[in-house]
Amino acid sequence: MKRDRVGEYFETTAGGEVVRAFVPAPLPPQPEIAMDGELLKALASASAALGRLDGVSHIFPDKMLLIYSYVRKEAVLSSQIEGTQSSLSDLLLSEFDTVPGVPRHDTLEVSNCVAALDHGIRQVRDGFPLSNRLFWEMHRILLSSGRGSQMLPGEYRSSQNWIGGSRPGNAHFVPPPHTEVPDCMAALEQFINEENKSLPPLIRAALAHVQFETIHPFLDGNGRVGRILITLLLYAEGVLREPLLYLSLYFKQHRETYYELLNRTRRDGDWEAWLLFFLEGVAVIASNAFEVANQLNRLFREDRERISANAKQRANSALRVHEVLMERPLISLPYACEKTNLTFRTAAKAMEVLVPLGIAEEITGRARNRLFVYRKYVDTLNEEI
Repeated sequence: MKRDRVGEYFETTAGGEVVRAFVPAPLPPQPEIAMDGELLKALASASAALGRLDGVSHIFPDKMLLIYSYVRKEAVLSSQIEGTQSSLSDLLLSEFDTVPGVPRHDTLEVSNCVAALDHGIRQVRDGFPLSNRLFWEMHRILLSSGRGSQMLPGEYRSSQNWIGGSRPGNAHFVPPPHTEVPDCMAALEQFINEENKSLPPLIRAALAHVQFETIHPFLDGNGRVGRILITLLLYAEGVLREPLLYLSLYFKQHRETYYELLNRTRRDGDWEAWLLFFLEGVAVIASNAFEVANQLNRLFREDRERISANAKQRANSALRVHEVLMERPLISLPYACEKTNLTFRTAAKAMEVLVPLGIAEEITGRARNRLFVYRKYVDTLNEEI
């Protein structure tokens, strides 16, 4: 459906050039979203996939195992969209400061993304509303260090930005003038938190994401915060009891379609095409995440059975170290000791059980300060990155 009133253009100056900046109309779109048969079918499929994913967390002995892994996987993918080359393994290695050879700038950005995600999840879990204040807090953490640290962390922009192109005059898209950002973001906050919600949460999350991307309120980090917003909105509204859905992989795999559909909402008001794409992405990513969660659960169960069958007198300590690897798939022996209260010698002996079984793998080749990775766990997470 095409809409006549999708927003207004304002002439403004950027980089010494006069450009037309787009100010979107407040949500929800007018006329209302046409919830026809095709869209309702896509919504039902996405909702069913989300329900399966939400239920899988309860088969884990500790649901935080999934959250730890999924948050880090999302941070890597979301940062890769913005141009970093860091991998999940790099991120895990970077948590140990003594490891040389890890690309520090990229992993620093990914670590900041993890911290911003964690902060948002904690705040929503504690009942904090999805608000401008929370966006500022996450943005401040996201750009607290690294290449974006000079881009007004925790503040909306005070100058004109643009998307694509080599200069403002040939940009693919010019967001609202900075003077319009506070009002645009206030309207978005009102839409997100309105009491009488007439649209389903998945539709609202899809609309809010586009609106945030269109406003582009920060000088840097808009894409990462905008993608976090999707999960936090679904989590805040109870669609997800645990924050397990992250769409960066789908957006990365379908980057050209993603950007084209964002532009169509701005140019033509074609929200329905965007919503079909978004809901398909939710269904695909939720189904894949469900399968990964089941694979991990099966891996953990089978490995614990192998430890019990083969470790004999060291089974108890080996199982305790394995629990630490389930929580964090790359560890040092001192870390294992800290988490299990085992002595260094006992933890080392336990690791001598896990390595021959192919559960743990030493990756430094050193005699001291060794690191051990739960290889099959990391490989399972890495399959789609």
